[in-house]
Amino acid sequence: MQVIMDIMVSPGGVGLSVSPYVAACQKIFEEAGLSYNLHAYGTNVEGEWDEVMAAVKRCHTDLHDMGAVRITSHMKVGTRNDRKQTIADKITSVEEKL
Repeated sequence: MQVIMDIMVSPGGVGLSVSPYVAACQKIFEEAGLSYNLHAYGTNVEGEWDEVMAAVKRCHTDLHDMGAVRITSHMKVGTRNDRKQTIADKITSVEEKL
């Protein structure tokens, strides 16, 4: 099943800057071959359900290995079964109405 996810990974116990941890997750999404777009407060990710969830699990595992004591991920997950839709499709749909 194809999924579009908005995820914000919040590592705890790592100080004020979380950018190294965000960058690590971006690399994981890239290595998994997923389409993703970083934004100011998270990342949009699209792909097959199991592949996306495996990448999220790897984010947690790798960030713990980097020293994060606690990690909370805030996720919004969307699926649809009437047609295939990408992140770009959703953005284009809104931009066309502007």
